[in-house]
This record gives sequence, structure tokens and C-alpha cells, in this order.
Amino acid sequence: MFLGVDIGSTTSKAVILDSKLNILSASVINTGTGTLGPEKTVKAVLSKAGLNEKEIQYSVVTGYGRMTYQKADKQITEISCHARGTFFLKPNARTIIDIGGQDAKVIRLDEDGRVKNFAMNDKCAAGTGRFLEVMARILDCRINRLSVLSQKATEEINISNTCTVFAESEVISQLAAGVKRENVAKGAHKAVAKRVAGLAGRIGVEPDVVMTGGVALNKSVVDALEQEIKEKVTVLKKPQIVGALGAALYAFEMIDM
Repeated sequence: MFLGVDIGSTTSKAVILDSKLNILSASVINTGTGTLGPEKTVKAVLSKAGLNEKEIQYSVVTGYGRMTYQKADKQITEISCHARGTFFLKPNARTIIDIGGQDAKVIRLDEDGRVKNFAMNDKCAAGTGRFLEVMARILDCRINRLSVLSQKATEEINISNTCTVFAESEVISQLAAGVKRENVAKGAHKAVAKRVAGLAGRIGVEPDVVMTGGVALNKSVVDALEQEIKEKVTVLKKPQIVGALGAALYAFEMIDM
């Protein structure tokens, strides 16, 4: 049995594979690094599979908070793990867009699934899940309903500031001026898409384009990205666990070497 753990800034994910690379169980806990989230998700994924820690032959940890987790046998970057997990699920993937809570990544793969190039926005919350969380709070909307609110928009409002702090002030001013919440929500999704499209432009976009991470569950972001990069974006069935799956695949390969 092989365990992959992906510790993000806001969520912790884990996947267990058997020796035939079947996914025995997966878990997503909505607390990330610096909390008990990693321990909780490992406990949950073991319980779902009916296993205990001693039955795990090898484990790999990845993600934003990987350096804080000491129980894994090896640490591997999230770039490598998202590439490995995505290629396993969709071998035709050549471009991966991963938007996390604190960063956004665009990864180019070759035909063998190896990382050719990548661009990463890890200095600012703009273009990340954190940006959307701030917008949802201002709009008095649950984050999982922000996409629904956006789809009711009658026009698209431009949010010119790329900095989350300044964008927050800009949006508050727009709302005070009578701009509809729905239109601001659509503008927020467009702002994220533009920021990520800028990252993609640095390394080029080649189909098939696949989106991973929790923000992939937001249809409005996916739609806005397709408009910005002029390519269809495929969202995998369980986009949040792709990094953990990649980590578990690496764990298998460590034993199989």
C-alpha cells in the first residue's frame, strides 16, 4: 500500500494506492498546513481503506506545507506531483493549470509526462483561491456559491487592481456606487483568469489543457480561463486529489525502482 499526502495552505489531501495502482481511498480535509488537517486526512484515508499506518509500505508528501510534515518517507515538489497525477489520469494532457489557496501554477508536459517548463505565482494572492475567498467575503457569499452568483451577472465589471488588498478596496467602492453583487462576482472570476492566463503566456499553452486543484470546482473560473487562453479546459473528476495521487504514484515507484 502506498500513501500520498498533499498539504496545501487551506486543504489537506491524501490518497492510498495498492500495488496495481488502484485508488483504494482518498480524503480531503478543509484545513491545511499549520493545523491538524494533515493528520486528520491521513487518519481518514486509512480508515476508509481499512488500513493502519504499519500497512503503508512507502509514503510521499507534497504541497505548500510539505516541509512541516515529518511522517512521510520522502518530500517531492507539488510541480512534479501534479504532473505525475495528471498524466496518470489523462495521458493526453500537455498543459496543467493548478490554482491553490495561496499560489497558481501552469505546468507544461512533454509526451512522456515529464515537466518541460512551469510558471508559478507564489508572491501574491492575486489569481489564487485566497483572492476568491476575499471577494466572497466582501460580497457576503459563501465561497462555494460564488460561481452561482457570478452566473447571474448582467454585465462584466473590470477589477483593475491585481493586488488583493487594493482589489478589495476597489470592489468595496464599486458596491458603494451601486454596482450589483453578481456583476462584481463575474469581474472577480475574470480577474483570476487573466492573472493565470498571464502565467500561461510565459510558457505557452498546448492542448490538452487540464485544470487541477480546488478552484477547478468553480465553473465560472474555468469558463473565464477558456475565454482568456482560447482553449478548452478539462477538469478532472476529483481535481483536488491530483497532487496527492501523484505523490502516491511516486511512493509506488520508490519501491518499484
